[in-house]
Amino acid sequence: MGKHLALIGGGHAHMMILDNLKTIVDKGIKVTVIAPSSHHYYSGMGPGMLGGRYSPDDIRFATEDVVTKQGGTFICDRVVKMDPKAKEIFTEAGKTVGYDVACCNAGSYIPMDTVPGQLENIYPVKPIEKLWDAAQTLKMLFREKRISVSIVGGGPSSAEVAGNVLELAQRTNGFTPEIRIFARSGLMSGFPESVRSRVFSILKKKGVLIHEQAPVKAVGPGSIQLASGQSYTTDFIFMATGVRPSTIFEDSGLPVGPDKGLLVNRFLQSVAYPEIFGGGDCICFQETPLTKVGVYAVRQNPVLLNNVVAALEEKPLMPFDPGPEYLLIFNLGGCTGVLKKKGLVFGGKLAFMIKDYIDRRFIKQFQAIEKNL
Repeated sequence: MGKHLALIGGGHAHMMILDNLKTIVDKGIKVTVIAPSSHHYYSGMGPGMLGGRYSPDDIRFATEDVVTKQGGTFICDRVVKMDPKAKEIFTEAGKTVGYDVACCNAGSYIPMDTVPGQLENIYPVKPIEKLWDAAQTLKMLFREKRISVSIVGGGPSSAEVAGNVLELAQRTNGFTPEIRIFARSGLMSGFPESVRSRVFSILKKKGVLIHEQAPVKAVGPGSIQLASGQSYTTDFIFMATGVRPSTIFEDSGLPVGPDKGLLVNRFLQSVAYPEIFGGGDCICFQETPLTKVGVYAVRQNPVLLNNVVAALEEKPLMPFDPGPEYLLIFNLGGCTGVLKKKGLVFGGKLAFMIKDYIDRRFIKQFQAIEKNL
C-alpha cells in the first residue's frame, strides 16, 4: 500500500506541492489536504479587496478543485491537534487522518483577547475573507451617515486597512468616515524611519487620526478603552494587533519557538519529528528569526515540494535559504503606496503600481493551475 502525505492548509507555502500534486499521486502516494476553506486567499491583496479594488475572485485560488481534480482528497475542516507519535491529525469536526509525512501551512491568527464574546462590527484582519465581509458592512454604513472606524494595532496591517477603508468610502460615494489608529507604541515602529515617516505622512494627509503610545485595554460595544483610562466611541473596529502562529503545535506537544510556531530546522522539518514539515506564518525557523511576510512562504515552496517527496522516498533533503532582502511595498489605498528595497525608499502612485503588477502576476500564476487541469 502506498504512503500517505497529509497537507495542513492550502496556503502560499504549499502552492508548488499543489501544482505538482498529480505527479505525486502518480507515484502511488495518497495525498490528503485539510483546510478550513475551499479557497485560499492571497494576503498581499487583502487590503485592496477591502478597498474595493479587487474582487474575491481576483485574489483567491481554488484549493479544493485543484486537489480533487488531480486525484487528491480534500477535507474542508479545521485541524485542532496532532498526535506526532501515532502520526495522526485531528479535526474540529471529529475526523482523524493518519499520515506518513505531514506538511503544515496552517497560517496565523489575530488574538481577540480584548474582545468579550461576539460583538457586532468587530473584525480581525485575518483570515483575509473577513476583510470582504467587513467591506460589505462598511458600504451599508457609509451610505447612512458619517461613522467612526477604529483600528487597533500599529503595524503595517493597520496602515493598509486605514487607507483602504477610505478608498472604499470613496468608491461607495458615501459619507467619509473618521478613522483612528491606536498603536501600542509608534505607528510602524518596527520599520526604518524612512519608511515610517512616509506612511505616517500619507495617512495624515488622508485625514487618518493616529494615536501613538496608546495601548488598548478593552474593546466594548461601540467603544475603545485605552490603558490610560481614556475611551473613545466608535461604530466599527478592526483588530490588527499582530499575528500569532496557529495554536496546533503547542496544543499537540510539538517543539515550538518563542512565538509558539512549529520549530523547524534548515530543512523546514520539525526538530523532533522528521516526518513533519512546515512553512509560512506557522513555523519558527531555528536558524534565524523570519518576519511573518508572504515572501518567505513563496521562497519555501520548492524546498517543501522537494523535501516532502524526498522524505516519502527516503532521499536526501534540500536546505532552505531565506535569500536576500525582499522587496516591501505597502498599499495605502487610493493608488498610493510606500516601497522599500535595501536603501531605496519612496512613496506615491508608482509604488502602488509596482505592487499591483507584482501581486496580479503572482496570483495569476497559481490561478493558472486551476485553468490547466
